[in-house]
Amino acid sequence: MDFETGYQMTIGGRGVDGAGRIDVVNPATAEVFAQAPDCSRAQLDEAVAAAQAAFPAWKAMAIEERQALIRKCGEALMGHTEALARLFTREQGRPTDAAKQEIQGGAAWLMAFSQMTPPVHLEETDTRWIETRYVPLGVVCAISPWNFPVMLSMWKVAAALAAGNTMVLKPSPFTPLCVLKVGEIFRQILPPGVLNVVTGGDELGVWMTSHPGFAKISFTGSTATGKKVMEAAAKDLKRVTLELGGNDAAIVMPDVDLDEIAQKIFFGAFFNTAQICVATKRLYVHEDVYEGLRDRLVGIAKAIKVGDGAEQGTVLGPIQNKRQYERVLELLEDAKASGLTLLQGADVPDGGYFIPVTIVDNPPEDSRVVQEEAFGPILPMLRFRDVDDVIARANTSEYGLAGAVWSKDVQAGIDIARRMETGTIWVNQNLELTPGTPFAGHKQSGFGVENGMEGLLEFMVPQVVNVAR
Repeated sequence: MDFETGYQMTIGGRGVDGAGRIDVVNPATAEVFAQAPDCSRAQLDEAVAAAQAAFPAWKAMAIEERQALIRKCGEALMGHTEALARLFTREQGRPTDAAKQEIQGGAAWLMAFSQMTPPVHLEETDTRWIETRYVPLGVVCAISPWNFPVMLSMWKVAAALAAGNTMVLKPSPFTPLCVLKVGEIFRQILPPGVLNVVTGGDELGVWMTSHPGFAKISFTGSTATGKKVMEAAAKDLKRVTLELGGNDAAIVMPDVDLDEIAQKIFFGAFFNTAQICVATKRLYVHEDVYEGLRDRLVGIAKAIKVGDGAEQGTVLGPIQNKRQYERVLELLEDAKASGLTLLQGADVPDGGYFIPVTIVDNPPEDSRVVQEEAFGPILPMLRFRDVDDVIARANTSEYGLAGAVWSKDVQAGIDIARRMETGTIWVNQNLELTPGTPFAGHKQSGFGVENGMEGLLEFMVPQVVNVAR
């Protein structure tokens, strides 16, 4: 399979060119290096029709057969790790070794969901026999983001197909190429129409979320866009799963071993150049260890290489796209204009969408750099003294996606975690997600659940057969 050219959509089991083309930019150079299909409205209708036509047979297929095909998809994805990772680095920017982890992670999600079987509940009395089982919804609209284009697409594909649905998947226009190639790989395995992959600009997403042929929308992206998705879904009472923004807080207690945790905290904030919805974005550090942790984090930032992910030794790549790059720059300039203390890491290359790792030294709680999700390599560090006060500060956010607590006293860490108003809280670790663990946002960070049996059942609806004896 050629991973350098031949980017086509997958519709009804066939490779399809778009009605037009969209440019794909390498963020390390800010230059166009490929083009992807631009799906027309008529082609979207064709994709939805193909998914609708495929649904009855896919739903009726024995679950063991569906699971076997999903497992084959996972094995095939794993087998193309090297080539997909090189393409991933060119379109997304992440260093190639980390890109391999994403491809392998997507494969692992498929393999895990190929082993999940929805429950059947039976209730019997002298007068009744009641069976509750779960049945698929129909055709699912899936829209995945640019920060983890393969992994987050597979979160949706694995659960929806395992549940017996068919799908039309749209990756971000900034990172369409790997997902198009995944569609090409899977069309050799799945029945025609079970998984359709279309690409295009923002207009395509609007067409999809308002399309009457979908029973459900699964969307990962910004809270602002998520609200528009939910509004569009209301017209037809489509079900929705929304994984949205986060301004995740981490709390560091005074009993920690700074040498042991500094690297973990650094990469919990800056992995993927901080373009992670669950990355640490507000770091609250007890005053007794504040300077020690700050100095260690700045030291790491100065020591690592920021550059083109295709180059040997690169640890952090560029911001993925110009729009986000300009937004992060604007937030950085606001911090400078506000007189905040910025501690920056190693120099970054000229050209491309590069921003140096920046730690903001104890800014005011009401500053933009604290209140807004940067989604880039800017981390505000804030002092605290009192535990009740810092929990209140951490919870003062419209978001509630993830958080972390660092303490040698594990039980104390758990006690703090339980008081944080967020969906996932790590204790003495960060960024750890598994296919079997439910992932859900609180507040404006999301609606619904991904992963685990709860995530599988998001793509199903209960059906009760109630029989009189």
